[in-house]
Amino acid sequence: MIKSSEVFGIGRFAKPHGLGGELVFIFTDEVFDRTQAPFWLLEIDGILVPFFVESYRFRSENSALVKLENIDNESEARFLADRQVFYPRDYADGFAPEISEDSWDFYLGFEIRDVRNGQSLGLIDAVDSSTQNVLFRLKTPNNELLIPATEDFIHTKDIERRILFMKLPEGLSDIEQ
Repeated sequence: MIKSSEVFGIGRFAKPHGLGGELVFIFTDEVFDRTQAPFWLLEIDGILVPFFVESYRFRSENSALVKLENIDNESEARFLADRQVFYPRDYADGFAPEISEDSWDFYLGFEIRDVRNGQSLGLIDAVDSSTQNVLFRLKTPNNELLIPATEDFIHTKDIERRILFMKLPEGLSDIEQ
C-alpha cells in the first residue's frame, strides 16, 4: 500500500469536461510534464489509488484536460471530480519538493486533537493552499472538516506520534462524529 509520505500533492480534478471522460485538472506543480511517472494517485475511501494517465493537454498556465485510462464517460469522470491528485516521489527525479516542518504539507497524515476536550477530530488528508488562508482538510466518519492551518491554533506538536494538539476557536470542533 502506498503511504502519504511517498507522494506529494500536485493539484486536484475540478470537474468532468465533455462526455468522453476527460477531467479539468487544476495543478499547483507541473512535475507531471517534466517527469514520467506511470501513474497518478487519488485518495478514495482513505486509500491512495493509482490511475494511469492516457493523455493530457494544457488549457492555461495552471489547468489541463486529463484523460485517465478506463475512465470513458462523464459519470465515471464525475466520481473523480473534486479529488486531490498526488504524484509518486520515486518518479519525481529530484523534482519532488522537500517537505520540511516549515511546510504545512509536512503534516499530511497527522491526527488533530482539540486540547479543550481531548477529542480527536480526524487525520489530515489534504492541505488546501488554493486561497490566502491555508486549510487542513480532515475526513471524519460522517463528513469533511476544514481547519485553518495556523500556528495561532497549534498548542503542541508530537512529531513522533504524528499528532497536532490544537486549541481551536469555540464551536469549530463541535462536529458530529
